[in-house]
Amino acid sequence: MGSGQVTSSVPFEFQGKHVTVAGLGVSGVPAAKVLHGLGARVTVVNDGDDARAREQAAELEALGVTVRLGDGATLPEGTELIVTAPGWKPDKPLFTAAEAAGVPVWGDVELAWRLRGPGAADWLAVTGTNGKTTTVRMLASILGAAGLRTAAVGNIGVSLLDAVLGEEEYDVLAVELSSYQLHWAPSLRAHSAAVLNLAPDHLDWHGSMEAYARDKGRVYEGNRVACVYNADATAKPSTEDLVREADVEEGCRAVGFTLGTPGPSQLGVVEGILVDRAFVENRQKNAQELAEVSDVDPPAPHNIANALAAAALARAYGVPASAVRDGLRAFTPDDHRIAHVADVDGVAYIDDSKATNTHAAQASLAAYESVVWIAGGLAKGATFDELVTGAAKRLRGAVLIGRDRALIREALARHAPEVPVVDLDRTDTGAMLQAVQEAQRLARTGDTVLLAPACASMDMFTNYNKRGDAFAQAVRELGA
Repeated sequence: MGSGQVTSSVPFEFQGKHVTVAGLGVSGVPAAKVLHGLGARVTVVNDGDDARAREQAAELEALGVTVRLGDGATLPEGTELIVTAPGWKPDKPLFTAAEAAGVPVWGDVELAWRLRGPGAADWLAVTGTNGKTTTVRMLASILGAAGLRTAAVGNIGVSLLDAVLGEEEYDVLAVELSSYQLHWAPSLRAHSAAVLNLAPDHLDWHGSMEAYARDKGRVYEGNRVACVYNADATAKPSTEDLVREADVEEGCRAVGFTLGTPGPSQLGVVEGILVDRAFVENRQKNAQELAEVSDVDPPAPHNIANALAAAALARAYGVPASAVRDGLRAFTPDDHRIAHVADVDGVAYIDDSKATNTHAAQASLAAYESVVWIAGGLAKGATFDELVTGAAKRLRGAVLIGRDRALIREALARHAPEVPVVDLDRTDTGAMLQAVQEAQRLARTGDTVLLAPACASMDMFTNYNKRGDAFAQAVRELGA
């Protein structure tokens, strides 16, 4: 793990500056309003020109903001800074032109970081391919149990700009950051940060696994107290590799978390107890009990890992062990994350619609012994051989839906040919009900019917929430 003097953000005077905001939507509109309020001359460019975009444009134009719809490729003349929505890809012509002109590009996270006032709350940052939202919400629950003024913010849905510029004062923020956001946040320096895991995802955006990992690793840059990594990770590069490459403040420590017995400077599990051997005196010999595995809801292996990562960040901030236990007990998982919908005729029906990639589905499948798996959707360039190979012994059957289901069917044929497969060639609203009915037909008493699609949802549903809702409704119809 490298060390070095961390430089502070260079102040940026917004008054009178020409700032271009790339993209409307959940981050672009608030950014444009904030920048306009700071006295900047704001131009918003947006690729789309639909009814929603025109509505947002009218709102901004009423304030005096210039909006160009259907033209996100051209750099407005005189632009001195670009603030981009996180989803805009780095290879867009707008950014190529900005680089040639020497114009800096920030994301909304970078903007929020630059706008923090004196005595601003510390940031405890979390990224990773899977588990970010759950870990951040666990962390906020633990910090709250310690009596700290906190909120779960960032990619989780609460705008960092709102948290930084709002009237509410915070002691510390639990911040979820995507790889997109980190790519556009060059000066972010967290108190402590965690990369939960790394698996191929969003490679169409980043261009390669190496670039994706590099952007995830940005979260460690300039950490002051702890870089939290997954000591059980086997993928390359590992989260520990990212820690080694990070340039941090002198004295910042590498802290691992493991589902096994922890070594010094790690958190782990001993006989059903979450224990800390990192933030204790004489960590070579001592360990601090934090909570029981049964305090984690649900106590699936990957969720215990989430709890350990949250606990590590909270302990890095000085939170007592009792607050870790109380915060985990108080935590309630979000919908569509290994949510138990119902038991019907001795079969459990589990909604993990949030498992939108192979890594998440792998963790979900590993939590159950005998599974009828409902999977499929938009593969986003993923392959399924490794996932199927690892899960083959657990599969009672599979029901496949969605546009790219053939990729999963072919992987099952190669690596689990004995598993019965139902291939549903339909994308209408009744497809999920039929999928659940077919899964019920394949299942036996004691089995789990698991919606863990390993794919995105947008071919059939607005988002993974709607997909999970459709699954839950279908299960309720079975029960009725």
